[in-house]
Parts: sequence; structure tokens; C-alpha cells
Amino acid sequence: MRVAIIGGGPGGLYAAALLKRLDPTREITVWERNAPDDTFGFGVVLSDETLGGIEHADPVVYEAMCAEFVRWDDIDIVHRGTRHTSGGHGFAALGRRRLLEILHERCRALGVELRFRAKAPHPEELAQTHDLVVAADGINSTTRETYADVFRPRVTTHRCRYIWLAADFAFDAFRFDIAETEHGVMQLHGYPYASDASTVIVEMREEVWQAAGFAELDEAGSVERCAKIFAEALRGRPLRSNKSAWTTFRTLTNEHWSHGTTVLLGDAAHTAHFSIGSGTKLAVEDALALAACLEEQPSLDKALAAYEEERRPVVASTQRAARASLEWFENLDLYLGQPARQFAFNLLTRSRRVTHDNLRLRDARFTGAVEREFGCPDGTPPMFTPLRLRGLTLRNRVVVSPMDMYSAVDGLPGDFHLVHLGARALGGAGLVMTEMVCVSAEGRITPGCTGLYTGEQADSWRRITDFVHAQSPGTAIGVQLGHSGRKGSTRLMWEGMDEPLEDGNWPLAAASALPYKPGSQVPRELTRAQLTDLREQFTAAAGRAAGAGFDLLELHCAHGYLLSGFLSPLTNRRTDAYGGSLENRLRFPLEVFDAVREIWPGEKPMTVRISATDWAAGGTSAEDAVGIARAFAAHGADAIDVSTGQVVCDERPDFGRSYQTPYADRIRHRVGVPVIAVGAISSWDDVNSLILAGRTDLCALARPHLYDPHWTLHAAAEQGYEGPGVAWPAPYRAGSRRPRTGRTDTPKQRLTLDGRRR
Repeated sequence: MRVAIIGGGPGGLYAAALLKRLDPTREITVWERNAPDDTFGFGVVLSDETLGGIEHADPVVYEAMCAEFVRWDDIDIVHRGTRHTSGGHGFAALGRRRLLEILHERCRALGVELRFRAKAPHPEELAQTHDLVVAADGINSTTRETYADVFRPRVTTHRCRYIWLAADFAFDAFRFDIAETEHGVMQLHGYPYASDASTVIVEMREEVWQAAGFAELDEAGSVERCAKIFAEALRGRPLRSNKSAWTTFRTLTNEHWSHGTTVLLGDAAHTAHFSIGSGTKLAVEDALALAACLEEQPSLDKALAAYEEERRPVVASTQRAARASLEWFENLDLYLGQPARQFAFNLLTRSRRVTHDNLRLRDARFTGAVEREFGCPDGTPPMFTPLRLRGLTLRNRVVVSPMDMYSAVDGLPGDFHLVHLGARALGGAGLVMTEMVCVSAEGRITPGCTGLYTGEQADSWRRITDFVHAQSPGTAIGVQLGHSGRKGSTRLMWEGMDEPLEDGNWPLAAASALPYKPGSQVPRELTRAQLTDLREQFTAAAGRAAGAGFDLLELHCAHGYLLSGFLSPLTNRRTDAYGGSLENRLRFPLEVFDAVREIWPGEKPMTVRISATDWAAGGTSAEDAVGIARAFAAHGADAIDVSTGQVVCDERPDFGRSYQTPYADRIRHRVGVPVIAVGAISSWDDVNSLILAGRTDLCALARPHLYDPHWTLHAAAEQGYEGPGVAWPAPYRAGSRRPRTGRTDTPKQRLTLDGRRR
């Protein structure tokens, strides 16, 4: 096999060494346009996981790297003159130039041909003369651009400028330093990579960079200015550069990673923000996977497919974490007012890869100090601290999220709803929410939706609230009121979600006469008189909800239903006072809110659920969401329940772990109103992390409560918590500890006799 590798960075060189080591008969050539000692950046950080792979695959490279490593455990966060240190993290770094030297030596020893200061032939030419072409030519890959129609790259440019620099001394920890200047917030990321050298990255928002005058400075001027701004962190020492230039980070993804016999590797295939690790780490892991797949698979095409199948989900997960991290730094100014320890905890858990439980294992003293500052009594996880909303005190921060069950008849909640909601109330959550309860028969999504438009329905709900209050004292139950708008008159979810009924359809009404999707019924655009009727339907339902004994009322202004349809510019095309500007689009939802608030008992809280983005071009923006939340808060909303999407059928959500939380986080800090975070929050560790970091006040979980109605009780048991934040019902107390299981452990090997006389 003849192998051409384009790009002599760590990923390309390590791939060459591995492929040659696994099969010495391979003819492998590496083309690198720069000189052997040319490099950009300074230090490289590698994880223990990556190092383990290197050790197993090539002990020679591993041992050479280990001889150069600088290792440390601490992270220092310096903010407003206060330094907080968290230990137990474990880092290993070395100089990028030294890493390249190690890989050069290994490649030469194995017989790889290295061609420096050499432009690689055109990718098509290489593909004709070689059996495999590895494109490791970085973010600006010419190979990728040559076959852009096949790889289909997508580049997202972010909002911060940054520059790679170095200092001629070693930090004693991974250091984050925050500078609040007259121009805005700037941050320093620093870490040692040798006994006498550290990498220093200075980063700031584009508008801060412009205001500070960096655009007018040359390289030397920028270096000098950065050293002055962070003089305390640098102990008054200068910074140095290496062809350093201010740049904006770009996240790269590709729909496909291979084309024929050409395959992408490292930054040519994907990028991840430096704040959670290095591109070198991902490139080296790519090289390990590619070499292994070529060894394991019977043909080249299957090997390349296996390589992509193995690496794509790992890279996607890393990119999601990196995106969360870079956006945290982009919005750093939101968190400057947090207490110092909470700010440090928030920074450490920003990517969601480091969590409360994980950090407690690494550094129990630091995590305990954060908990005490937050107000957690000894032995109390953050999720089991109380929260007061108006006259209602929730005993913990867990909410059973509204979930449509589609199991009502003529809007009546029946035995199913009693058992469903009753079981979740017995399960320990602080607040149990109903599904969207419709304010009229025409406002139902499906024939199976519940309502509060008759007295009989109110009596049925009273049966459920009485059960919750009697059998699970301390648990609150809330009602979510809404109207389906253009998304009504559809089949039950399991019979065809959002599909029109085969017969028995009822007419729909919405902000504008726009169907939800092709084939959907076209709603009528509501007239002013009809808006008045609708508002009265909401107030009548609210009055029945109060009589039914609910503790909290939520107004559903999300997911493309009627009130949401007024808020989004994609669904509101009106030309009257209820359409156009955000102020106008808010008008009717606020009229409904005000009318309901007047009816709803003054001591009981009201929340509003919104879609903070439509996940579609031209839809609700992040700033719109803040404006919407601010308007409802000004009108008396006690909390904003922050969801996203489901407004238009062609949305493209960016799914991932707790993927909607950043929207709640932004609203909480920009508006100063309590928020409920929802969306792919599945573990009690996630809940503790989000609450303690100050990103949300409550966490609403849906599917986890379908999987386990006693999710909150089990979370308490697994954390060894027995305080007032959760209570096992008396008949269930015998089950408050995890059941014992049979032993599965085997005797540990204690003696090694190999090489001894037997």
C-alpha cells in the first residue's frame, strides 16, 4: 500500500508512524509545506485517555513524550482580585515543537519519507498514484475544498477574537484570569508546557477587541498591550509571540469524512474550541482510530467507513462540549456579578463534562465551599434546597415537566391522569405539572387532550389535586393552560404526530392563516373580536383551575401553539397592532397574561413557558427571547419556563445534553427573573450542576419521569440524602434504600509468579 499524507502536523505524523509500524511494507510519504522547526502555537495538552491510546499503540512515542511532560492538577480562577483553586484535575502538556521533533524522529526511524518545504501534489493526482490519501492539512485544507461538494463542510464563525502567546515562566496551575477593562471583559487562559514556559491565550468579544484598539496594533503592539492588561497574572513579565495573529474561532463540521480513497483527519475534518482541550488531542485520536480500522477491516472502503462511524459521535460530543464552553466565554459578562466561588464553579462546569459530582470527587473541599456559599445545609445536595415563588415554597428544585398524554375523553382527565400525576407526585418532585390543559374544545391538539372549559372537567381535576395534597404533602401541583392554535385537530401522537384527523376535524384559528406544515389545515386569522373571546376563554379556565385547587398556573406561550404563534415572526404575519415588531407580537399574549393574572389568586405564582428560539432562520432570536421574558416578568410572571422550538416544521434543533439550558441561563442573568430549565436534563448530577452554577432555578424533566416515576426519591437515595427536601411516602419507606444484589466480585490477583521458580 502506498500512502500519501498531506500535512505534517501531529495528527498527520502520528498517523504515518502508526501505519508504518503496523505494516513496514507500506510506502508512506508526508508532505509538509513548512520547515521542520516551523510551528504555530506553543504548548499541547493531552488527556490521560489519549495518552493511554498512545502508550498501547506506540510505546516508543509514549515514552519520549512522557520524558518531556509537565504535569499538574490544579485550576486557578482569578476574578475581581480573588483566586480560587480547584484540584484533582490532572493535566499533561509539552511543547508543540518538541512534540513534532519526537514524531519526526519516530517517522524517520520507521522509514517514513518526510518532505518539508514541499507543496503536496493535487489531491486528484495523489489519489491516482497512491492507495490511500490522508488529508491532515488543517482548518484551511485544500483537499477538503477540492472535494467540497462531497465532504460538504460547514463552518460556523464565533464572536470572540483570540491570540496565542507564551510567557517564559511556568504557571503553577491551569489559570483563568478575568480582566474587566474600560472597553469590556477580557480573559486569559494559561498553562505550563515546560519547566520554564507557559502558553497564554488572550480572548475577548469582537466589540471589546475593536474598542480596545487591537485592530490598529501590529503583532508587537498586541503582545505588549496583553502583557500590560494581565501584568498581575504574568508577575510583571513580558509575553512573546510566534507569528501570532488575532483570529476568530471557527467550528468546522463535514457531512462526510472520506471520498474514494481520500480521508480527512484532525482539523481538516473537525475543530473544537481550545477552551476544553486541543485540536492536537482530537487529531491524535483520529490517527489511532484510522490505523486501527485499517488493521481490523477487510477492505479500504470498509476501514474508512468504520473510522468515520467510530470517530464521528466522539467528535460530535466533543464539539457540543466545546460549543458550550466557547459560548460561556462569549457571554462571560453575564456571570461577573456571581459570588466568587459560584463563578469559579460555573466556569469549571461550563462544558457540562465536569459536573458537580465529578468535581466533588476531584476536590471535595472546593465543592463543599461552593455549596455552603450557595446556602446548602450540610449534607444537602443543591437540588434539595427549597425555592420560594410568591406564596408557594417548593421543597426542592425538581419539576415534572408538562407532558401531553393524549388519554382524555371529551377533555375529561380520568383514572389514567390520576394514576399518572399521582405517581409522579409520590415520586418526590417539588412541583408536578399537568399536560397542556386546553381552554376550549377547539383549542385541543388532539381528541385525547384534557381541558378546563367545563365544570365537570374542573371537578375531575379537583380529584387529582386532592390526591396529591393528601397523599404527598409538600408536593405542589401546577396546571399549564394553552390553546393549540394552528397545531390542533390532529391525531393522537402514536397514530401520527401532527397529522390531521382522518375525520371529525374542527376549524383552527391562529395569529395568521398559515398551516403548520404541508397537508395541514389552514387556520383562520383571528379577528379583534375573536381575540377578546379567546382571552375570556383563558380567564374562565384560570378561574376553574383556581377552584380545582392547583398551586401554580403556567401560561403556555411556546411550541407553536396559539400564543406562541403570536410571538414568532415566522408564524405572525399580521399587519395590525398585533403583528410586526416584537412589541406588537407580544401584545396579545400579554393581554391574556394580564387577564389571567387578575383572576388567578394573588398569593399563587404564575409562570410562562416560551420557545427561546425557533431553530430556524428568521425566527425568534436570543435577544427576542430575552425581550419576551423581560416583558412577561414586568407584567408579574414569577418565573420563565424556557423551552425551544416546535414552532415550525422545518426546524433544525441542535440537540445535545441539556441543550436548551443556555437559553434559560441567558434569561436568568439578563432579566433577573427565576427560570425553569428543560430539555435533555436526565441525571441528578446534571440538576445539581445547573442549580449550583446559577444557570437555572428549577429543572424540569419529562422522559426521565416516564422511565422512573420515583426519579427524585431515587436521586435522594443514591446521594444518601434524607433531609426535608424530599419525603418518602410512609408506605414506601421500606424501599428507600437501593435493593441488595448478589455479589459479583471475584478474588483479586495479588501475586505474580511469572519468571519465578514454580
